[in-house]
Amino acid sequence: MLGVLGCIAAFQATGAPPLEEPRQSPNGRLARERLEAVQASLDALAAQRRNLLPRPDGLLDLRSVFHAHAGDSSHTGGKPEEMLAAAKVAGVRVVFLSDHFRPPRDYMDSWRGLRDGVLFIPGSEARGFLLHPEASVFPLMDKPVPELIPAVVRGEGMAFLSHIEERPDHPMTGLTGLEIYNRHYDAKRDVTGMLQLVLRLTDPERLKELSELLRRFPDACLAAQCLYPQAYLDKWDAATATGRFTGVAANDCHHNQIFLLKKVDDETALLGTIVDKDEGMRKVRASLRPTLRPMLADKEPGAIVARLDFDPYERSFRNVCTHVLAPVQTEHALRAAVKAGRVYVSHDWMGDPSGFDFRLVAGGPGADALMGDERPWAAGQRLEVRSPIPATLRLVRDGQVEAMSEGDRWDHPVTRPGVYRVELWLRLDGERRPWVYSNPIYLRAVR
Repeated sequence: MLGVLGCIAAFQATGAPPLEEPRQSPNGRLARERLEAVQASLDALAAQRRNLLPRPDGLLDLRSVFHAHAGDSSHTGGKPEEMLAAAKVAGVRVVFLSDHFRPPRDYMDSWRGLRDGVLFIPGSEARGFLLHPEASVFPLMDKPVPELIPAVVRGEGMAFLSHIEERPDHPMTGLTGLEIYNRHYDAKRDVTGMLQLVLRLTDPERLKELSELLRRFPDACLAAQCLYPQAYLDKWDAATATGRFTGVAANDCHHNQIFLLKKVDDETALLGTIVDKDEGMRKVRASLRPTLRPMLADKEPGAIVARLDFDPYERSFRNVCTHVLAPVQTEHALRAAVKAGRVYVSHDWMGDPSGFDFRLVAGGPGADALMGDERPWAAGQRLEVRSPIPATLRLVRDGQVEAMSEGDRWDHPVTRPGVYRVELWLRLDGERRPWVYSNPIYLRAVR
């Protein structure tokens, strides 16, 4: 993730959330009363959560993260050891690394295998993709994309289209799937929130309040920017109309959103993050921001006047996860499950989704299906949804809303072919916010 302050002039999407009701802006969600109300909602939802029985198919729900950076670039603040410790705190079992491509280093030489209970699978963010080959493709990294992608996906390899807002028309040919949510995208389109952050960091009273709110409500503060990823889901729905593509979440975490205010002199400060050099930081003058003067008084030049850490790895991991349903916690099993579409995406900070299930029941032997499966459509089929927390259940067919329901169980008859996925929404502070996105079940028309 690039420095957020540098994203103020970045691309903004225009897609509107599908549930038409009053909504808070990202900046509005950071108000004290809003954060307190959100916490009350989270507490109430946690009290309603029930542990579902073990899955009848024996699959494990392995909390995983994709698009994770550690010690791999000048704009990455965290290290692999820090990421491992955070994964254990957040209950993450699998980390799909996305090292920035830095020749002559081969990203497949990164951490690989189990470390203290956490499985690491190497990979790279390169050329607009998340690349997870089974073995090194280092000599091919500069080849044209039509040559590179087949080499990456050979055997158990995987390749996902990344940062959809930057390449909405890129073809999906040969790819395993795509990101259906990206944390960086939300930061890029929150222009107002970024400007407000500048104002908060240069006012002692507002800085004190923000520091307290970040301490009391860390997950809700980071998640204030999270919006419905319309552009990403539109791309996914269009792709799955003709093929099978796995949707994963992009944490895009670097632990680099640690904001600093640094004194230059009694009238000037620099504002940026821990990965910014002084020349790349924003210069703020007290002549335009008088509240800055008392913050700079009695400080030595070069002193750090303020420091706020928004994105430690454990918070980023709770913000969004990719849950993979696999029989065992091995690299082979995880790759097979992801390629098969046994995946759902969740904003885990809102509530633990473990136990969520979306499946097809055919009414006859041998034709039931899980997420990622393809079956011929037939009369008598029904879709089952199970949730550990009561939610708004939203069934999407071929990119359009098919039906909605409320609760923790839903059996819906299938009356026509289509590509079906389900979304779960939770109400926080009176606002319904997206919680879970399933991968599709593909019911194709019999020709």
